[in-house]
Amino acid sequence: MPDRQPPDEAPGTGPAPGGLDPESEAARRRRRAQFLRELHEAKALRDRVQPRRARATRMRQAMRMRTFRW
Repeated sequence: MPDRQPPDEAPGTGPAPGGLDPESEAARRRRRAQFLRELHEAKALRDRVQPRRARATRMRQAMRMRTFRW
């Protein structure tokens, strides 16, 4: 099984325990927010272009919510 860290890096010099360093965490959050904005925009465009499919999707979601039990 190959070692995951590069050979020139000491074992204790990696990212902070529990995840990524703050800069990459902030960058990850920005990328995620951008992705979610674009996804929402694409869904809105699809709903405007295909209103019948959008209505059917809403009806299916409403049926799922009515039949869901906590």
